[in-house]
Amino acid sequence: AVGVAYGSAALFGVSFALGAFFAGMLMGESALSHRAAEESLPLRDAFAVLFFVSVGMLFDPLVLLSQPDKVLAIMAIVIVGTPIVAMALVLAFQYPLSSALVVGASLAQIGEFSFILVGLGTSLGLLPAEAQSLVVAAAILTISLNPLLFYALRPGHAWLTKHSGFARRLESSPDPLAELPMSTPERYLSGQVVLVGYGRVGRMIAKALDENSVPYVVAEENRERVEELRRRNIPAVSGDASLPSVLIQAHIANASVLIIATPDTVSVRRMAQIARTLNPAIEIVVRTHNEHEALLLQKERVGTVFYGEHELASAMTSHVLARRGIGAR
Repeated sequence: AVGVAYGSAALFGVSFALGAFFAGMLMGESALSHRAAEESLPLRDAFAVLFFVSVGMLFDPLVLLSQPDKVLAIMAIVIVGTPIVAMALVLAFQYPLSSALVVGASLAQIGEFSFILVGLGTSLGLLPAEAQSLVVAAAILTISLNPLLFYALRPGHAWLTKHSGFARRLESSPDPLAELPMSTPERYLSGQVVLVGYGRVGRMIAKALDENSVPYVVAEENRERVEELRRRNIPAVSGDASLPSVLIQAHIANASVLIIATPDTVSVRRMAQIARTLNPAIEIVVRTHNEHEALLLQKERVGTVFYGEHELASAMTSHVLARRGIGAR
């Protein structure tokens, strides 16, 4: 990685920062990418702190008073212009409106790499000296506003699809991963298990179901995971399972069990409500990270609730008691 960074700087005349970026791209495609990421985690955190400290030192509050029009113009480009272009590209590839909104909101802020480009542009005389102060000011404001955009994403999407026929048509854009293939065997469409989430817990559950030949369908937001499952001939649908359309595509109405392997309590309640509406007899199994949330879910009779720390403590205690011969009594 160091060799690539130095070689890029020496041979192509780019900065060490850009050379390090190229090195990271190459390492990301190698078999050692996960190990490198784990070992460099402490350095990443330390340099992230130093980076943002340096950015804060570059910020000139007087820019907001002396040139507010230019700061607002940059913010408008970042918050409005960039998301519109990104959303148009996502919709052009026939992804649903919800995916386009998430991508647009994710890009509605100035990233760290922009500071490097602005610094290079200023040093090369391509940008005026004031450009760096303007970009830093706009970056701080857009980064501060970005969580609010994500907070407004779900109600905004609901309002658009309710009041706009065009938005509803965009939401129903054909997505090959959003529905099961026509060739899906019947045993995955009736009496199957619907598994929401294919993270660490979901993978272990899926492995156990495979070992016992239990048919299941996975509902997962991560498209790469859905593509991986499809390549392994495992039925999977892409999307947010708290939306009725996703659970409908997983044939929840004919399923025997719904396993929610994601710990988001709010989403769990919505999924359970949708599942009960479409299939009153379905058995629901959920997980949670919080004891208080587990008690609330049990009180609301959402389904069978598993609290991670409680299950771990029970298993360890059972093992110790069994070793001492107590468990056999």
